[in-house]
Amino acid sequence: MNRFISLLRGINVSGQKKILMADLKKLYIEAGCQNVITYIQSGNVIFDFPSDDKEKIITILEKAIESKYAFQVPIDLRTDDEIEKIYNALPIEKVSLEEDGSRILIGFMSRKPVPDEITSLRKFQHETEVLIIKDDILYLHCPNGFGKSKLSNTNIENKLNVVSTTRNLKTVAKLCVLSQEGS
Repeated sequence: MNRFISLLRGINVSGQKKILMADLKKLYIEAGCQNVITYIQSGNVIFDFPSDDKEKIITILEKAIESKYAFQVPIDLRTDDEIEKIYNALPIEKVSLEEDGSRILIGFMSRKPVPDEITSLRKFQHETEVLIIKDDILYLHCPNGFGKSKLSNTNIENKLNVVSTTRNLKTVAKLCVLSQEGS
């Protein structure tokens, strides 16, 4: 069995694309996932799957969601080891999970952006914000809060020409813990 963490993009936001986590868990089990754990309403699912073919798993899950709910939900799928490495590679120094955990975001992107796209995104960066992109991962520190930043997930997607889903550092840390507990 292979352990994965899927991050659903854009569910349960402002009353849009509503999916109850109990229903999502059931859907994953029906799709062949085992040891399924959901965490908070934003669509974080930890599970085991017999295949290690990520594209196949994404296709199975996206089709199952679309079939049940009649809307599409992009899914970012990483192994539990990948999520832990991304968390441990946080390039922002002097971080307190308690104090900064909701002000530091990790963006999981569908591909690595090219330099011109990154330059285009940086135009929205406030001088107090830290933006670091490593391959297909975006690290963002918004000292004044993500809600006040112009580096919204929509701007990230539009300027970098990617599909992206963003989680705060507290959520990523909790996913790492839950993944280890459930294995």
